[in-house]
Amino acid sequence: MARAERSRTSAPDLPRNPLLRWLPRPFRLWRPGRDRPHGVSPPSGAVRRPSRSRRTEPAVGPLEPPRPLARSLGLIAVTALGSWLGLVLIGTVHAPVGPMDTSMTLRPSLTGGTRIDVAPLGDLELSSHYAPLRLDVDVDRLDPVRSQALVSHPERFAGLQDEVAHDVTRGALGLAVHSCLAVAAGATALGLVVYRRPRRALAAGGLALALLGASAGTAYATWNPDSVLEPKFSGLLSSAPSVVGNARSIVSEFDVYQKELARLVTNVTKLYDATSTLPAYQPDPSTLRVLHVSDIHLNPASWRIIASLVKQYRINVIVDTGDTMDHGSAAENHFLDAASTLGAPYVWVRGNHDSRTTQTYLSGRRHVTVLDNGRVVRVAGVRIAGTGDPQFTPDRSVVAAGDGAERAAGRRLADVLRTERLAGTPVDLALAHNPAAAAETDGLVPLALAGHIHHRENTTLPRGTRLMVEGSTGGGGLRAVQNKKPAPVQASVLYLDRRTKRLQAWDEITLGGLGLSRAEVSRHLPRENQPGATPAPTRSAHPSGPPTGPSAGRSPGPFSRPTRTPSDGSG
Repeated sequence: MARAERSRTSAPDLPRNPLLRWLPRPFRLWRPGRDRPHGVSPPSGAVRRPSRSRRTEPAVGPLEPPRPLARSLGLIAVTALGSWLGLVLIGTVHAPVGPMDTSMTLRPSLTGGTRIDVAPLGDLELSSHYAPLRLDVDVDRLDPVRSQALVSHPERFAGLQDEVAHDVTRGALGLAVHSCLAVAAGATALGLVVYRRPRRALAAGGLALALLGASAGTAYATWNPDSVLEPKFSGLLSSAPSVVGNARSIVSEFDVYQKELARLVTNVTKLYDATSTLPAYQPDPSTLRVLHVSDIHLNPASWRIIASLVKQYRINVIVDTGDTMDHGSAAENHFLDAASTLGAPYVWVRGNHDSRTTQTYLSGRRHVTVLDNGRVVRVAGVRIAGTGDPQFTPDRSVVAAGDGAERAAGRRLADVLRTERLAGTPVDLALAHNPAAAAETDGLVPLALAGHIHHRENTTLPRGTRLMVEGSTGGGGLRAVQNKKPAPVQASVLYLDRRTKRLQAWDEITLGGLGLSRAEVSRHLPRENQPGATPAPTRSAHPSGPPTGPSAGRSPGPFSRPTRTPSDGSG
């Protein structure tokens, strides 16, 4: 009977899963009160579940501690990230190299090597070593004192290579010490933030130093001094081999290269110094100075030239008639930051290479005034109205509307000028990028400014408005290297009577294009202001009449260097 009873009670004990029926009984789930031998009491503390519950929940034990491999990988990640942050934030060393001031820093890299950045000309890459670190050298500026010393004493070029080698060695040693401090500080600081344990943080700092030392050892073991024979140029420097010859000929004919280097440094020094030595006009207190620039086309050298002209000529307001950008993309916007730091208010209208994104970005900059749709502002006492170019030609998905759209935009600007004149608040300057648009303001404003065509034009329109078209203050930007003859850098300084806001004179400033060192300044007088001319009578009903008053027939004064014969410039 007992055996039969056990047989009857053991049948329900088989697992529900048919695949588990063939497992021996010790491997089945033990259930209190059913799988124990007959007559054996259940263990103390056991909880009897209802008979319909045939499964037990798995027991949850204590969490296992992190494995050593995971801890090591985490420490390596924290060390690498902290070292990179340290190099980025405090890892830069400023060191003079010959006549140049440079910035040296180490950056993580998969291939190593050396990159030398010579803004705005481009950069030079050398396969100098193979290591997870790359040496970046940025040429910040050409020191005028050391450059002038080389120009004044050409015999110093004989020892220039030794001086440069000594400066580079000293800068590299300083960079090594500084980089050790940077990676150790960065890894330790990040270790404290992540682990909050000084011991782990110090371990991260020590590991960072070890990794830097290993990388330096790898770079030393793979150092290739012949890498200078096979440099890789980019940007405007891509034409360097045709200027100074390839590196192998430099090594074999160093005396020839030395003379060419002296000539290049001399010309570059003169070009950099040209804007700082231009003769400055000394205007009387009744004169306002307006600097007219246009078509910079992403040339960063233009900002330095403009800033120098502002200082030398004591400019009251800068007027930019557009095409400051080249493609109008958001990636280019950072280029516009310098417009706030030129030392004078900056008034700007959009060109056909400037997008709406460009205009929105510039609208938020300090000391910058953006004009569009006939907006009128008063800057430095001068009432100025302007409109942006209605076309954005880099967008190939839109068919260009041509001069018809330009003239329509000019007519809308003319409507605003007419309204302002009827209200008794006439405008002194009208701005547009395209001359076709600016010409529509004829008879409504004394002076209209434009750009776009990359060369100067100065005409008096049929109703008396003078239209002044500026050349490219950026030398055409990247277009400077498309032609055999580089485009010049051009800007103009306009002298306005402070009371009448009429044009008294203007200076045309021309700097030689890329690789040249020519600087020319020419003085021009309006026909009515030339010696012996009869001043025109005052016409209150026609705001575009010539200037009158005591200053109408007075020449603003000669320059210390020869200038061209004053002319009307209207041809």
